[in-house]
Amino acid sequence: MLRGEAEAGYDIAALKKRGRGRPGRGAEPSQVIALRLTADEIAALDARAGREGKSRSEVIREALASA
Repeated sequence: MLRGEAEAGYDIAALKKRGRGRPGRGAEPSQVIALRLTADEIAALDARAGREGKSRSEVIREALASA
């Protein structure tokens, strides 16, 4: 099936429309920041994220917003 699709050609407009990567978080591009944590800090972060049903990133962002 894939070969048949390739031979028939792809709809370039549809491929470009789909976009790449994760969806943005806002109007401006965001940056990825590396952060070093100890094993105990990661365990605490994961415990809180699990309790609150959130990702590590969400917990960190909320902590920064409340600082």
